[in-house]
Amino acid sequence: MCEKMDEKSYYSRLFIALVMVLLFGVIVLQYVCPTSDCQLLHLASLSSRFGSRAPGDRADGASTGDPYSSEDGALARFVPRFNFTSKDLNRVVHFNIKEDDVIVFLHIQKTGGTTFGRHLVRNIQLERPCECHAGQKKCTCYRPGKRDTWLFSRFSTGWSCGLHADWTELTNCVPSFMSNRESQEMRKTPRRNYYYITILRDPVWRYLSEWRHVQRGATWKASKHMCDGRLPTLNELPSCYTGDDWSGCTLEEFMACPYNLASNRQTRMLADLSLVGCYNLSIMSESQRWAVLVESAKRNLRNMAFFGLTEYQRKTQYLFEHTFRLSFIAPFTQLNGTRATSVEVEPETQRRIRELNQWDVELYEYARDLFLQRFQYARQQERREARQRRLQERRKLRAKVRPWWGTTGKNVFNPTKAPQQTEQYSVMSFPEKQVDTEKKLEREPEGQVEDNWLEEDDSETMLDYLENVEQWR
Repeated sequence: MCEKMDEKSYYSRLFIALVMVLLFGVIVLQYVCPTSDCQLLHLASLSSRFGSRAPGDRADGASTGDPYSSEDGALARFVPRFNFTSKDLNRVVHFNIKEDDVIVFLHIQKTGGTTFGRHLVRNIQLERPCECHAGQKKCTCYRPGKRDTWLFSRFSTGWSCGLHADWTELTNCVPSFMSNRESQEMRKTPRRNYYYITILRDPVWRYLSEWRHVQRGATWKASKHMCDGRLPTLNELPSCYTGDDWSGCTLEEFMACPYNLASNRQTRMLADLSLVGCYNLSIMSESQRWAVLVESAKRNLRNMAFFGLTEYQRKTQYLFEHTFRLSFIAPFTQLNGTRATSVEVEPETQRRIRELNQWDVELYEYARDLFLQRFQYARQQERREARQRRLQERRKLRAKVRPWWGTTGKNVFNPTKAPQQTEQYSVMSFPEKQVDTEKKLEREPEGQVEDNWLEEDDSETMLDYLENVEQWR
């Protein structure tokens, strides 16, 4: 009886000790890294360090499957609708963070831009990471060895060109803003390269998200809407409400206001408003005005260094890393449960929202097509590069093998005359067959989804054997 009591007390003390150790670890983590973002990064690094991997990843770091196929079934159902040039699809920029290049983030409301903006300042592997402190909204993102920022965004430079500045405002404001921050010596350097990026979202859900945001009392009254060097007048840009905010407005009231900038916001913020007289609606008809704006938005989006889609977080991460040759620490996560998706919206109401945002719908379909084509193009390019590396490795190994077999190709280990070899994998036919294999691999279709260049033939088996022999010698 006493032995059982002692055993129970031992396990009780052990359990209490483990709980105390766990609590102590949590307290230390809160002290060292008080913000939630930093905690998530620590957890992500720990999980990767101790072997917790994403589905499809092997312990050696290789992937047994496509990590992007589980995100959605977009590529399985995707049929391109638009014809883009290779220049439009091949988006790789030579971003030099050590010199004068600047990434400019155009943040459109309710597109997930806040999350993406935090990724830019907290989640990129850099030689000199951004300095972010608890309780401060802005981070210091300096270049290595310089007191000069490489990122123009809400969380680095703040709203320096206005609250949620659009394409028209940013392209006119950012160069002069960065020039004013430079020293006299830096102004003599060559012109900076500005790489504009943005995030888009499905127009219906973005519109509903903005309505919920406004319903809670949020406003963007501090936005300047600067265009052609002047602010819009009250007649050009009337307000939808009379009080301090529009809190408590119903969806019907939100949709009924003809001056609501939420309608087709993505098209307006990505277009060059100077082409239509800014906010002066008397210059041309409404249909003509929006036709010009949507074409301008498509052109600007196509020429941007990068854009992502809220609905495709993993692909957005991949394309950003591919474009700028930068890597994120922790992977992006797809969060489908937002305030907008929790709203019960009748199909008829959704149809009316789509009509109100018809130009955003057109722009988003165009953007989605371009985005997925860019993703496919980048993955195919990645496979081609891997195939070329494989061929180079074979050539190097064959160069090592030839002296071992002899330059004439004769079998130096056969002192007597042997019967004539008729099989294709004979020693005499090995170099010729390897050349044929390489030519066959080089002729493979570039767009092939599942490459077969990993399949080993007789020549590759011989190469593997000879490689082992080289290691034994």
